[in-house]
Amino acid sequence: MLKKDKVAVITGASSGIGRALSIQLVEQYKSQFICGRNTESLEKLKVELQSMGAEAIVVPLDLSKSSSVESAAKSILDASEKIDLLVNNAGVSQRSSVFDTSFEVEQNLFQINYFGPVLLSKLLLPSLRSSGNGKFLVTSSIVGKFGFPLRSTYSAAKHALHGYFESLALEEKSHGIKVHLMVVGRAKTSISMNAVGKNGNKYAKMDKGQAQGISTDECASKMIRSMNNNKRESLIGGKELLMVYFKKYLPFLFYKLAAKEENHV
Repeated sequence: MLKKDKVAVITGASSGIGRALSIQLVEQYKSQFICGRNTESLEKLKVELQSMGAEAIVVPLDLSKSSSVESAAKSILDASEKIDLLVNNAGVSQRSSVFDTSFEVEQNLFQINYFGPVLLSKLLLPSLRSSGNGKFLVTSSIVGKFGFPLRSTYSAAKHALHGYFESLALEEKSHGIKVHLMVVGRAKTSISMNAVGKNGNKYAKMDKGQAQGISTDECASKMIRSMNNNKRESLIGGKELLMVYFKKYLPFLFYKLAAKEENHV
């Protein structure tokens, strides 16, 4: 049972942006449920959080399985009466064309990147309401703002997240709930390494653009600053964010650049 005042739930906390968010959120959220598939890494994070004076509970979570999401939610609700922040950060990217990708892979990508976070959010929503000022911090992607080669289903799932959580924010305003969508570009994470190919296999390559992205610490810092400044949606990254503006104001340039493989995000 967590005892500290403010409670956060963070998915994908075992590495990358999620881990950086967990560490940097300690000042505001002394109690954390750190969720993910790699429980060994989560246990190491737990020790680090405890050394910073925080309380942490490791929660196994596999977004590809609804039963795992339901079990994780039950564990969280059994240990805390209220939740102040849910960070929907976990996800899996894609590196495969529409023509080549099996439908089973597409279904799994949508389960992980959309249905999993949605189910967890619905199950925890009553506890976020009870907080009086609950927050959702949602890690999206710039391909949630436009389609992009080799990201079709991943892009579609991120588009769906925007529609869902923008709707939720409007519906839950009277309950004091706020939603903060973080549109992340290139960050130095293993997202391309763990991305799935046409048959569900790991891509297992570090994209050049990914390797040149901002650090996870910088990314997390900007996300938290944006949330604290009460921004509904923020662009986080480097010069690749220009593609969002190209799509809106200079679509001919966007389509020219997006068609070039060397410019893949």
